[in-house]
Amino acid sequence: MALFGKSYDHFMGYALSGGGAKGFAHLGALKVLEKCEIKPDIIAGTSAGSLAGVFYADGYHPEEIGELFKKKEFREFVELSIPKAGFLKSTGLHGFLKKNLRANSFEELKIPFYAVATDWNRACTVVFSNGDDLIDAVVASCSVPVVFNPQYIHGNPYVDGGLLKNFPVSVIRKKCKYVIGLNVSLMIPPAKKNNIRNMMERTFNLMSNSNTIFDRTYCDILIEVKGIEKYNMFDLNNMDTISEIGFHHAAIKISEKESWKIVEKCHKHYERTVHIQKQIESIRKKINY
Repeated sequence: MALFGKSYDHFMGYALSGGGAKGFAHLGALKVLEKCEIKPDIIAGTSAGSLAGVFYADGYHPEEIGELFKKKEFREFVELSIPKAGFLKSTGLHGFLKKNLRANSFEELKIPFYAVATDWNRACTVVFSNGDDLIDAVVASCSVPVVFNPQYIHGNPYVDGGLLKNFPVSVIRKKCKYVIGLNVSLMIPPAKKNNIRNMMERTFNLMSNSNTIFDRTYCDILIEVKGIEKYNMFDLNNMDTISEIGFHHAAIKISEKESWKIVEKCHKHYERTVHIQKQIESIRKKINY
């Protein structure tokens, strides 16, 4: 704790916003952060950010995460249902996570991870961070109301976390000395044609943007990805382009003077940590001797 100057649980945290297919921009941004040799001690994700975040916390590199989604179509992640609470079931997404995640629980992830969802009955944000409900929690975080049926966990219905907390910076703010926020869900322009999908997407976009205002101010480094507003929520055909745009904006932000100061502090922290670990190991050897 003394290393951090205050009683922070973690040195660096990442907060990944929701945004549907725009979440592929997270992968490009994560590539930049890896090139800068920054490592998160904790990750919080909402919706698409939860999906990208859980794979990253599971030890996948951004390129590997992208490969998992390549040649996939939206219909592979869903199943039609009788429209009582939603038009689609997220059974395909559940199976996709079960097949590809190495961890079976939050505790088995390589990096502590928080999945943000919305409790439908209590109308409040819920953060899942422990136990064996890892896959269900991520599915819940991604379950856009009306489009998907709610995800039930222990008998309670949960829906997309973006409804109330699309940018989960405040979820980890007090736990971290520094937080890098990746926001890929900026305001989309009104569609030229009004249909159910466009109306639903813009409605959700308006709601999610309205609850990011305060969280944006809590970031030490705020990376916002512009230029992907034209891609719709379920567009899996332009993931490479979206990822490249994310890379571009992250590279620009990290190269700024104030951002790079934090990068340098991270490097110094890692050096101190390694030095202290060596000292502890040396003491242990002497005691065992």
